[in-house]
Amino acid sequence: MLGLLLRILPFWVREPLLIVVGAVFGVRIAYLAVHDEEPVAAGIALVFLVFTAVRVRTVVRALRARRKPEPVDGGGGGDSAGGGGSAGGGDRTDRADGRDGVAASAAHQSEPQAAPAPPAAPVAPAVPEKEPNAWGQAVAAVAVFAAIGFALWFGPRILPSEDAAPANGVSCPDLEEEPPSAYRDTPGAVTGDVLCRALNRPDLAGLLGTPGETATAASGDNGTAPLTDGKVAQPEAEVTFDTYTVNVSATYNDLTIAQYVKLLETGGQRDHQPLSVLGRPAVFSSDHTMRISIDLANGASGGPVEQGPLARTLTVALDREDRGGSYDITVWSESGGLPEDGVLLGIAEEVLPAVAGPAG
Repeated sequence: MLGLLLRILPFWVREPLLIVVGAVFGVRIAYLAVHDEEPVAAGIALVFLVFTAVRVRTVVRALRARRKPEPVDGGGGGDSAGGGGSAGGGDRTDRADGRDGVAASAAHQSEPQAAPAPPAAPVAPAVPEKEPNAWGQAVAAVAVFAAIGFALWFGPRILPSEDAAPANGVSCPDLEEEPPSAYRDTPGAVTGDVLCRALNRPDLAGLLGTPGETATAASGDNGTAPLTDGKVAQPEAEVTFDTYTVNVSATYNDLTIAQYVKLLETGGQRDHQPLSVLGRPAVFSSDHTMRISIDLANGASGGPVEQGPLARTLTVALDREDRGGSYDITVWSESGGLPEDGVLLGIAEEVLPAVAGPAG
């Protein structure tokens, strides 16, 4: 359709449109090429600009040819030149013409008179061929080029690409396996998928205080609590950045926050700090992570369990009444540095409502 439209458009409609389209796309692609440092885009922009320059030269030449006056053809010079030469023989020519006229009249009288020719049928006036409406063609061309330009310019912004990466760099994997029976036996239990989607937020790096970073990994798991024979659901999710790693887990047991604080005090935990988060009992605590080395060269055999970097954990009750069970938000880094406790509070206030709702 575009090719047909370009063929039927008048010259003074088609060429300005091509110049406008070529200039707009050439400048836009050139800007993107400079901004993104893409040599291929720079080459495409150069093609558009050269094409536009050629069309401009064509229009300029057509304007010059249109303004140049056409030469006027002369045909009467021969008659005036020969007039004087034939004046001297005028008498002889008149006498010869007289004799020829007499002979022709005698011959005409001797011939029989022909019947008069019938009158010719009236000829219908020719209907002028209707020319295409130039204004309609111009409007149609502008509409087509505007639609193409809109689709090319705004299409990638309106329609997301199938292989476009998420805003925070990674996406949560799909857990295709059926969760253990402990999840079906626990009312309101969430899965690792739900935790991962709630944690893997576009603004998570900003909440951690590292807004310029992008997540490098995200995972979820439908596990169960250790030493419970698979009867206590304990889903978890984890998102990794260059600086910090964040882990969120939920434990659906009967242990209350008050009982957990007593366990921390019994175990000699000195830096625990009870508080309230979203109207629920909570407590801060610190502990070292565990590091397990796996030797892939020797049949993926596990190595010794080592002490990992220090981690800071915010444990929040599942509900306001503290009837048992909790969420754990843990942050650590390979360098051993930890963020302020306010960072964990900010993550909890954003993630937990997405998991269990504002009321919990």
